[in-house]
Amino acid sequence: MPALDVAGEFETIERLLRPLAHPEWGRGLQDDVAVLPSRPGYDLVLTKDAIVEGVHFLPDDPLETVAKKLLRVNLSDLAAKGAEPFGYLLACHWSDRCGWPEREAFAAGLAEDQRLFNVFLLGGDTVKTPGPASFSLTALGWVPAGSAVSRAGAQPGDLVFVTGTIGDGFLGLKAARGELSLDAERIDFLVDHYRSPMPRLDFADTVRTLATAAADVSDGLVADLAHVAKASGVGVDLNLAVLPLSLAAQAWFEGRVDPQAALADLATGGDDYQIVFTAHPRHEEPLRREAERRLLRLTRVGEVTPGFGLRATYGGELVALSKGGWTHG
Repeated sequence: MPALDVAGEFETIERLLRPLAHPEWGRGLQDDVAVLPSRPGYDLVLTKDAIVEGVHFLPDDPLETVAKKLLRVNLSDLAAKGAEPFGYLLACHWSDRCGWPEREAFAAGLAEDQRLFNVFLLGGDTVKTPGPASFSLTALGWVPAGSAVSRAGAQPGDLVFVTGTIGDGFLGLKAARGELSLDAERIDFLVDHYRSPMPRLDFADTVRTLATAAADVSDGLVADLAHVAKASGVGVDLNLAVLPLSLAAQAWFEGRVDPQAALADLATGGDDYQIVFTAHPRHEEPLRREAERRLLRLTRVGEVTPGFGLRATYGGELVALSKGGWTHG
């Protein structure tokens, strides 16, 4: 069948989304529901995020990477809870720019990531909108009963760790907008991180076993760590001087006049999709061994203290943060 400029809801489902459905639980997307069997000894973990054109992705971002980002930001939430993902529900609000080729690209991005992360589509909805395109996804995962990590378990004396690097999402958006002066390889790295962040599912089981509290770094390290502090009723000291930076972020940082302000920008920028978590000091060595085994960078960035709220320091001095992180208002 020749490609169409615009496709209807049922054709989109039939040709693009049905091949993504779970072979059993998704019912071939021919029903209004998905039916999931219970899994004895496990809890079902659910999370939901939406992304909107012009807010969470740029109008000229390829829809293939938009689809990947949508799935991955939800999988990042599951990873921070120590959950194993298995499926998702999807809602697509197609704008006028979403013709058939764009919808094909969106489905292709999902198909590629389904293979990568071993998940399946379980159902959802598609509609047409005159406004900007937007997409919503609900991800489902399993954890052994009672073991899902919350934000509320941190205790004074715990150490604070973060996986990977911080600030690449903040810089990736700038790179995608053409606002950075770096070499092409580093620009490409940052744009790729912004468009297709990698959820830390490779460390989820370790977090579930050894962390006392955890969150994914979506709104910014400062904001998400502050959420942990608030939920746990504790204070947190964050040392900006040890913030883990990628080579691209380090190259950008070296050109900053005010290193304290630059690190604050990286720590509040958001879109990193790493895991920040707390753990008892006795677990530091096991954590580092597990990270090394997975070839994953792990950095101790602070500690949990008595009191309430987050304090950021640099060189032993308190840093006044002008913002806490990304917010939708």
